[in-house]
Amino acid sequence: MKSAGLRVLTVVSSAFEENCYIAHLDSRGDCLVIDPGLEPERILRELERRKLTPAAILNTHGHADHIAGNATLKHRWPDSLLVIGAGDAPKLTDPMLNLSATFGMDLVSPPADKTVTDGEVFSAAGLELEVLAIPGHSAGQVVFLCRGNDPPVAFVGDVIFAGSIGRTDFPDGDYDALVRGIRSRLFALPEETLLLSGHGPATTVAREKRSNPFVGMG
Repeated sequence: MKSAGLRVLTVVSSAFEENCYIAHLDSRGDCLVIDPGLEPERILRELERRKLTPAAILNTHGHADHIAGNATLKHRWPDSLLVIGAGDAPKLTDPMLNLSATFGMDLVSPPADKTVTDGEVFSAAGLELEVLAIPGHSAGQVVFLCRGNDPPVAFVGDVIFAGSIGRTDFPDGDYDALVRGIRSRLFALPEETLLLSGHGPATTVAREKRSNPFVGMG
């Protein structure tokens, strides 16, 4: 996917069909890696093939399928910043909290180099991303929004999907909070905003406002 000068590549891990995104500007050799999943070797190959160096690894939330590749990427590029919402930082190093223990994996990540909070702007690789806290699927879930593109691009993790929303039956899930956050935060964005989800195809604010059966507003 290409939007203005922003190019976004998708690497899908077969386990859980989780989307990892590699975002970079055409004019630069550094990039952002968002939510590296359970097949980090595929992400490494893509980065090396395109001669891209991660300036930062961003986690939208701390569930295992979104943080599994952190350690591999940090080992290869130790200077890259590992970033996550402050509320989900404990999940990185706790298999019970990140739910990997449920699947018998006991997966852990290196700790965060930086935590972010609602309203903060994170800058790296020539990109500025606004942080929107939208809890409900995970208590510390954040969305990374790149407003400086046409159209804007939002890396939404498991907040919303094409025609669906994130699960809220986890220990720190909250259905009402998730619906409220989607309607008040995501649906307030320009309708052409691209929503790049943690699973499944891309969608837009306009499409989900019209037709999402869980949060659509007609």
